[in-house]
This record gives sequence, structure tokens and C-alpha cells, in this order.
Amino acid sequence: MLPRSIIDDLIARCDIETLISSYVTLKRTGTNQKGLCPFHSERTPSFTVYPQTQSYYCFGCGAGGNAIDFIMRIENLDFRAAVEQLADRSGVSLPPWDDRSGERQDTGVSRKRVLAMNLEAAKFYRSMLFDEQIGSAGRAYFLERGLSGSTVKHFGLGYAPPTGSQTLRHLKSLGFGEEEIRQAYFCGKSERGYYDYFRGRVMFPIIDVSGNVIAFGGRVLDDTKPKYLNTSDTPAFKKSRNLFALNYAKSHCEDGFILCEGYMDVIALHAAGFENAIATLGTAITSEQARLLKKYADKVMISYDSDEAGQKAANRAISLLEEAGMEARVIRIPDAKDPDEYIKKFGAEKFRQVLSGSQSKFDYMLHNTKGKYNLEIPEEKIKAVKETCRYIAGVYSRVEREIYITKTAESFAVGRESILHDVEAAIRQNRREAEKKRKGELFRVTSGIGDRVNPDYAKRPKAARLEEDVLGMIFFKPEYAELAVREGILTPDDFFTDLGKRLYACVENGVKTDGFYMPMLSENFTQDEVSRAYRMQNQRTELPDSPEIFRTYAAELRSEVKTAASSLSLEELVAQKRNQNKG
Repeated sequence: MLPRSIIDDLIARCDIETLISSYVTLKRTGTNQKGLCPFHSERTPSFTVYPQTQSYYCFGCGAGGNAIDFIMRIENLDFRAAVEQLADRSGVSLPPWDDRSGERQDTGVSRKRVLAMNLEAAKFYRSMLFDEQIGSAGRAYFLERGLSGSTVKHFGLGYAPPTGSQTLRHLKSLGFGEEEIRQAYFCGKSERGYYDYFRGRVMFPIIDVSGNVIAFGGRVLDDTKPKYLNTSDTPAFKKSRNLFALNYAKSHCEDGFILCEGYMDVIALHAAGFENAIATLGTAITSEQARLLKKYADKVMISYDSDEAGQKAANRAISLLEEAGMEARVIRIPDAKDPDEYIKKFGAEKFRQVLSGSQSKFDYMLHNTKGKYNLEIPEEKIKAVKETCRYIAGVYSRVEREIYITKTAESFAVGRESILHDVEAAIRQNRREAEKKRKGELFRVTSGIGDRVNPDYAKRPKAARLEEDVLGMIFFKPEYAELAVREGILTPDDFFTDLGKRLYACVENGVKTDGFYMPMLSENFTQDEVSRAYRMQNQRTELPDSPEIFRTYAAELRSEVKTAASSLSLEELVAQKRNQNKG
């Protein structure tokens, strides 16, 4: 951990409103600012920035923290990398880091080390592709797929040797350790030792918008399964937050993006002049990826397979892209299974015509729905109409609904009033179901049921609420931390939940060393746990408090936790004692 004075200076220079407004459009509401959350899709702003505490919190998804936490979350950085980025931004000089600092607790390897390995691995795979003997199979594959040498070099494509552990040996020769190489997903480990993760595959480096090699995809040259292997999540890479070729496409997306399923489709499109093509990384598109695309364009044309799986993926993509505020259209490719094959058969100009004929979300849905049923049979036609009405009922815009109702009536040759009646009935049903769901969610929140961040909450909600009040006061006014520790008012054992105990232990340790302050949490707790702490803090900003009120709440907490302990079952007491002995 850096000295507190450095972190304090960094936070002071990185005004939270100025920082977040460079990512989010904010509007003032009283003393605070609100905007649409950058971490989940929403229509009504629930993301609040609190200048008083230099923090933020989203009441929709629960994300919260300070400037460092915001950069960690939105840029997918670990603590150390986020601090370094903010230091560069604000002109703060950082002293040398302790070699053990800034490393993620879940992997033990820093983002900086992973990026360094990725760059060296990309160079190695490329050299192997152009090695006269080793890379012949890889070169033959790319040649068969019609890729020119310039395209191969443009995308930094490579080849992983089929035998031995050559990648592992190469990275070790550059000073990387076996375990950190494994944690960066370049090798695996068996009873016999470490071995290369990618073997005998053509390699596709994944590059972020800043030009960093953050991961790889590897494709086999035959019918071996799995067809593709991809880097799993590391400190440098989250597949749900990145897209293949976005580093190039972001500069060519005036007419929107073309969203494809695979690497080769994207590369073929770029080679044919469609440099706005991108692909997800082995999974369906996520809300994070949709919001990332929204930074650069307002329109996406989806080019997925036309089979049932492709249709489901396209429907999900349409929903997520629209939630992010983008126009989504669907490309139907005739007489070919994908863009790569179509361009080889008919050429780039014909594909441009296919693009111009892309379908709107409603036309796509209507086409698919009518294709599922035999409309010559009355019962089948009724099912198709009802399915279409249920879809229209879920449309937010009243104007859109009106247009779709008219179009549905014309398409099925049914009276408009009949379609309108069924749509309104479906809307009423949706409202009843939403209200039922809302009440259930309210009950779960107040009782703590299903709380992933603090699963102990539901065991004793009253005690858990009291400890959140106490911690909230401490987080809002750190002088209460000094008071609690100096006067011995509280110890970690006076808290009921495991999260509460750990948070207060961090508070206590801070007071006894350099003084407690909120940024300490960012390095020692998960992002979700830090967000919960900032929720506790911000819940206290409008409530009365004083040392006397704090002492009263602390006393009530101690009493409630003692009552809870005395009512534990025999099994719970035995388990509790066992855990204490382990500690």
C-alpha cells in the first residue's frame, strides 16, 4: 500500500465529479449529481455522485466507491494500475511500489506482468508462424482461408507450436515464472508438470482500444474439439468487457458496427473493406460490451447464423444493444453460412447490398415468428399472432407499439382493433407479473435473502442492519473510527456478519497504523464489498449523527449480537468455535 499522504493527494486532485463526467453525462440534483449508470443498462438514472464524500453509488446495480474504484471498474484495472492511471492523469508522482503491492488477490499476478507476457507471446507466435518448418501448417491454413500476408500481419496472427512446451520455455527465458505463466493462461499444470495451453493452433491476439495485447484466441487446424480455445479472465482481460478488432473498428464506425460471431468473419470483412466489423469473444454479447460500443456509435448490424441458436443470440443482442441506447438491425445472408463465405462467393459489393437491406428488430422478430408456424392452419396462425402481441406488449415506446400494431394487423390480415385489444391485455399481465416480482424483490432485500455480497445478512437482519449503520457512521466520519478504537467501544467480534467483522478489522488496523480512510478498502476487499461499504456510507449522509448517537448504536449492536449468539443452534456454536480455533 502506498503511504496515505500519496493516496489522499491523488483523491484530492481527482475530483470525482470531473472524473466521472468524462465517462457519464451528469445532471445536478440538489448537492449531488445523477446520470445513467455506466455499469449496467437503465433508462432512469440511478447512478449518483456525492461531492461531499468524493464517492459514487448506483442504486440500480450496487456499484460504488471512490475515484480509484471507479477507474478500476470502468477500465478493468487492478488497484495498482488504477492508481498509476489516475496519477498520470493528475500529475501526482508515485514513489516506488513494494513488489508485493498492486497484485490481485485472486491470481497473485499483476496486470502489468500479464500484459508484458502477452506482448512477448504475440511476438513468439508470430515468429513461429513465419518459421519455415514449424509454421507451415499455420501458413497453409491462412492461405486456404484466403488471407493475404498483409492481412495476417495487420492482425498480428500467429501459430502455437504443436509439440513440446515451447511457449512456456520462451516465456521462462524472459524471466517469467511458471506459476504466473499459468495464471496468464499460457500453460496448464498436470501431475507431470507444466505444459503449453495453446498447441498446434493458429493464434488471434485480442488487442484493446489502447493497443495492449490483452488475450488470445486459438483455433485448431482440423476437427479436434474444442474448435477454439480462448484466454480466460486475467487481471488484464475480462472477456465480457472486450471485443475482437474494436481497436481498429472504432475508427471506422460512422455507419455503425457489424457484429459477427467469429474471428475469421471479422478478418474477412476487414480485408474486404468493411473495417467496422467486430466480434464477441466466444460468448454471447454482454451488457458491458453493448455499453462499450455505445461510446463509439449508435447503430449495430448483427450478422449471426440463421439457425435457432443464432436467432436466440441475435434476440439477446438486440435487447442488450437497445438497453444501451443503440439501434440494432439484423443482417440476413442469403446462400452462404457467414459473411466470409458470402464475400468469397459474391464479392464485397454484393455484401454491401446485403447490409443496406438489414432488418429492423421488429421485422426480424416478425419474420422468425411467421416462419415457426403454418399460417394456413387457424390454430397455428392464432399462436403466431399471440406471440407477436406479447412481443409488442414488451416494447417501452407507445409510438413504437402503435406502429407495430398496425404492421401486425396488415401482415396477418387481422383487424387492428383485435391486435390492439390483445396487446393491451398482454401489457396488463406484464404489469401484474412485474408488481409481484417487485414485492418479492423488496422482501428479499429487506430480509437479506440471496445477498451474494454478505450472505450472513439473512441469518439475523436486525443485527446486520445495526452493523451497517455503525459502519456507515464510521465511513462517513472517520473520527468515529478513532473514537471506537481509542475507547474500546467495539472489536471485530462485536459484529455479526463475516463481512462486518472484516470491515471493522480493517478500520481498527488503519486507526492503529496510519489512521483509517476509505481508500484502504479498495486494495483489501472485492469491488462488490467496497461498493457495499460506500452504500453504508452514503446512507448516513442525510441522517443525524453525533458521538452520543454513535455510542448508542454501538451499544445496541453489541447487545443484538450477544442475543444472536445465545440463540445459535448447537451445530452453529460448534462451527463457530471451530472457526475461532482455526483463527
